[in-house]
Amino acid sequence: MTAPGSPSTAEELRGAGLRVTAARVALLDTVRDGDHLGVEAIAAGVRGRVGHISLQAVYEALHALTAAGLLRRIEPPGSPARFEGRVGDNHHHLVCRSCGTVADVDCAVGHAPCLTASDNRGFSVDEAEVIYWGLCPACSSSPDGHL
Repeated sequence: MTAPGSPSTAEELRGAGLRVTAARVALLDTVRDGDHLGVEAIAAGVRGRVGHISLQAVYEALHALTAAGLLRRIEPPGSPARFEGRVGDNHHHLVCRSCGTVADVDCAVGHAPCLTASDNRGFSVDEAEVIYWGLCPACSSSPDGHL
């Protein structure tokens, strides 16, 4: 649901220079309603909203929406790509080593970049990507550390 005064999904697509289609609107809304979704879950969510869509069309839309800055792709090592609608704030992620749950965590300092490289080697740093690894609460409380 769009907050009062904020742009609609269609307006956001237009503002990013993208063509507005029912599939793109459904995809963007599915990702924003979900929690670090993989491609299969996104495709299922889009199909539930607009009917049939090919997996190739989902991949193409994800690429376009990510390139336009409307979605963020995260790919923790050993995990398939996941997508989220929280963009532009340089937040980081907690990943459970056991079940793969991903959770957002705000930047330690609160603005980008929240980490200063000890030697930036001439790079102009504008983003830091941090992944904290451990066990989620459910896996931590399980006797064997797994769900």
